[in-house]
Amino acid sequence: SIAIQTKNYNDFVSEVDRSAEQAIINVLKDAYPDHGFWGEESGHENHEADNIWIIDPLDGTTNFLHGFPQYCISIALQQKGVLTQAVIYDPVRNDLFTATKGRGAFLNDKRIRVTNRSKLQDSLIATGFPFRDFTHLDAYLGMFKDMIKKTTGIRRPGSAALDLAYVAVGWVDGFFEINLSAWDIAAGGLIVQEAGGIVGDFEGNESWLETGNIVAANPKVFAQMLQVLNPHLTDSLKTPKNI
Repeated sequence: SIAIQTKNYNDFVSEVDRSAEQAIINVLKDAYPDHGFWGEESGHENHEADNIWIIDPLDGTTNFLHGFPQYCISIALQQKGVLTQAVIYDPVRNDLFTATKGRGAFLNDKRIRVTNRSKLQDSLIATGFPFRDFTHLDAYLGMFKDMIKKTTGIRRPGSAALDLAYVAVGWVDGFFEINLSAWDIAAGGLIVQEAGGIVGDFEGNESWLETGNIVAANPKVFAQMLQVLNPHLTDSLKTPKNI
């Protein structure tokens, strides 16, 4: 059996999360002793370094604990505030998504691109439901209600990192979610961008990594998604004025 603890309401951590994160950090420390780390379980280490690894050792922990086959490892490198490297590994499908800034995105070493679908009404969209903080639940439900009326369908697999990877490879056309953490979206965001997609906050700006409010899609669908989401934005879901 796997030892499980609850961090907050509906927010679980298993021994797998902790041991996997420590193993990843140990390998990276050996290779890059001067780099910093930002992990979901261990927090910040050497956070003032120019090079910071952002690590989610198990994105989709609840899925993993229930045997639902949708979870992954997500790792990104941020250099002087800019995301430059990304890896997402899906152990169930043995899929490895990678990206290097300016050099494209890949699935198992094959170049990937976002879809070229032009209409939101023809698009399949991924999302994630609020599960631990329900501050924005009413706003989200309004977004969901309008989005489902204007798309082919909505999917909620339960791993934001994989949702973003699926945008990049073209398995879904777009993704949106509220109040995620940097380790959930750092790698996936870069992979989408390098696959030709756009990533932004709910007003299309670049605060998505800081706020955790994220929209990602191919360029044509991205703009249409923002139009659907915009009427439901509370002040706290808009781009912060200090970013």
